[in-house]
Amino acid sequence: MNNIPKRKIAVMGAGAIGSYFGAMLARGGADVTLIGRAAHVEAIARNGLSLQTQHATETIQLSATVDPAGVRDAHWVMFCVKSIDTEEAARAIAPHLARDAVVLSLQNGVDNVERMRRHFDNPVVPAAVYVAVAIAAPGCVRHSGRGDLTIGEIAAGGSGLDRELNEIAAFFSQASIPVRISDNIEGELWAKLVLNCAYNAISALTRSNYGRLLATPQARAIMRDVVEEIQTVAQAKGITIPGDNLLETTYRLADAMPEATSSTAQDIARGRRTEIDHLNGYVAREGARLGIPTPVNRTLHALVKLIENFVVSATPTL
Repeated sequence: MNNIPKRKIAVMGAGAIGSYFGAMLARGGADVTLIGRAAHVEAIARNGLSLQTQHATETIQLSATVDPAGVRDAHWVMFCVKSIDTEEAARAIAPHLARDAVVLSLQNGVDNVERMRRHFDNPVVPAAVYVAVAIAAPGCVRHSGRGDLTIGEIAAGGSGLDRELNEIAAFFSQASIPVRISDNIEGELWAKLVLNCAYNAISALTRSNYGRLLATPQARAIMRDVVEEIQTVAQAKGITIPGDNLLETTYRLADAMPEATSSTAQDIARGRRTEIDHLNGYVAREGARLGIPTPVNRTLHALVKLIENFVVSATPTL
C-alpha cells in the first residue's frame, strides 16, 4: 500500500462489522485473519468471503479461524466483539498478542477500553464506527450504508500514539475506509452512544428501520428524550460531546441510512443476547449513580431485556 509498510491484521470477533472491515482491508492487499464463529469460518474457508454492496457482489479471499491465537504476529488487532463479550475475548487473546501489537476497539459503548486494559498492556485505540452491515448468511456480509471510522487516543493511556494513529488512518483510507483522527475521542464515543441509544432499542422493539422511526412523530419524541437524558449525564461526567445540535445530528443518521435496522434488532431476530446493558442500560446506571433521572433510557433498557430474555431462552443451542 504505497509507502506504508504492509501490516498483518487480525480481526477478533468477525461478525458483520469485523467481516466488513476485514474484507475491505484484504481487498486492498492487507494480510488479514478473521476470528469468528465456526459456521462463518467454515464458509469462508470453502468459498471465500462474499461481500455484497449496493453496487456489486465480490468474493474476498482471506484467512479465517475460530482460534483466538489467530491474533499472533498481528501488528493491528481489530477488536470487534460485542461489548457483553469484551472481557472474555480480551482474556482469550492476551497470551497471543505480539508485544508491539496495537488493538483497535471497533465496538459500541464507552467503557470497553478500560475493561480491556484489565487483561493486557498493549495500547488500545478506540474507534467510533459508522456502518450499516449485516451477516446475510455464513460467509456473506451485506453492506448497506457508510463505512467510516473516527479514532483517537484516550488521554489516560499516556502511550503517545500520534504516529500510529496517522499510519492507521493512511493505511485504512487506501483500502477505501475513511478514517478521521479526533483529539476528543471520548466525546466521539459518547456521540456514537447517543445514536445507539436513540435508535437501537426502538428499532428492535418495533422491528422498524431507521427511516420509519424518523417518519413517526411519536418515535422522534422518544428519541429526543433519550438524547436529552444522555446530554445531562455526559455533562455531569465532564464529557464534551462534539457538535452544535446533537438532536439534529441524531435525526440525520436516518437520512443517511433509511433502510438500516439496528444491531440490537438483528440480535433479537437471531435469538442472541444484545448489547443493551452497555447502551441505554449504561446511561441508566450512570444516571442513577449521579442522581440524574433517566426514565426513558431506563424504560427502553427494561423492555429490550424483557424481549431478550424471552428469545434467548426460547432459542435452541446449536
